[in-house]
Amino acid sequence: MKNYKSMTDETLALQYVGGDNGAFDELLTRNQKKLYDYILFVVHDPELANDVFQETFVKVITNLQEGKYNVIGKFSFWLYRIAHNVIMDAFRLQKSEHIIEATPGNDLSKLKSEAVMDINRENEFVNAQVLHDVRHMMDQLPTPQREVVYMRFYQELSFKEIAEVTGVSINTSLGRMRYALINLRRMAKQHEIQLCLEL
Repeated sequence: MKNYKSMTDETLALQYVGGDNGAFDELLTRNQKKLYDYILFVVHDPELANDVFQETFVKVITNLQEGKYNVIGKFSFWLYRIAHNVIMDAFRLQKSEHIIEATPGNDLSKLKSEAVMDINRENEFVNAQVLHDVRHMMDQLPTPQREVVYMRFYQELSFKEIAEVTGVSINTSLGRMRYALINLRRMAKQHEIQLCLEL
């Protein structure tokens, strides 16, 4: 009997491609909770989250069977990229009112370096209470902004990793974080919540 527990996700994916269904069962067991939590946080609807989760794994199976998995990157990034695409398809037409959205072609390279440094300093929340308050306010953010905040602060991904998962440039990821912070500050002011940011 194979010891699936000692195998990496990448090895399990290749084992499944080779016809080992037990390897896929282990992959699903390892990843289902984190993936579902991510999807639910972004879509904010348990029924839709279940649909997205199931569709994500259908696409994972299909892509693995068609040989579309590349072992160069982490399996988890590939998995989240598929989930991200399914989520974006589900929310393609969704727009939020009274929320500042990035304009098409938004690019932080147009900002002066001092401004970029200020934005980078804004990215560190200093305590758990702030994260708790922010999580409630994040429900109001547009999906792309909510997603980048979740990946950065709850999954602790770098902006480079976020860009890989979401299929956008690092500058776009930074731009989404910037707009998310603007929106969170506006909501905090409206609800008189004190956000303590590390400067």
